[in-house]
Amino acid sequence: MSANTIEHNRNRYNFAGVESIWLFGYGSLIYKVDFPFLEQRPASIRGWERRFWQGSHDHRGTPEAPGRVVTLVETPGAVCKGMAFRVSPNVFEHLDVREKNGYLRFSTTLTFEDGSHAEGLVYIATEDNEAFLGHAPDADIARQIAVASGPSGANSEYLLRLAESLRALGADCPHTFAIESHLRSAGGSDTSTG
Repeated sequence: MSANTIEHNRNRYNFAGVESIWLFGYGSLIYKVDFPFLEQRPASIRGWERRFWQGSHDHRGTPEAPGRVVTLVETPGAVCKGMAFRVSPNVFEHLDVREKNGYLRFSTTLTFEDGSHAEGLVYIATEDNEAFLGHAPDADIARQIAVASGPSGANSEYLLRLAESLRALGADCPHTFAIESHLRSAGGSDTSTG
């Protein structure tokens, strides 16, 4: 599948008659909220784990030196905590462009902190997209993140802001925190979190 998923996403869902829909954010959507929303609530989804397995050629890296950003990997029994936003469907005009590098919209069931549920959408970069990098040791991922930078800034800023946001949510993500630890011990934490 092409890394540019804008048209794929625009053809995947018909929002006719839909006034609002929940969107689940588990990466930069948690801390970089550059879109209008009607409501915001911490939430989680089951059966998925956050992994720095997606290449970023357009935001946190370049085609020659891609950064690494998170996607979700199916894992039975896992729970991924993030932030849910109730949005108007027209917000996807912007988000489909922002998430165009390999991410597709999928339906998912969100669980809110009070135990209630709602159906929503989540962007996931699956392993069949051209930008998928896959598994690597945490230390190697940290080294790649330490040197990558793109139009949206340093890849290390993405990692550090995500780790900070996950802690604020009370989310336990050993994978993210291990990579953060490797980055900091290598001296790669001097990035401003602007």
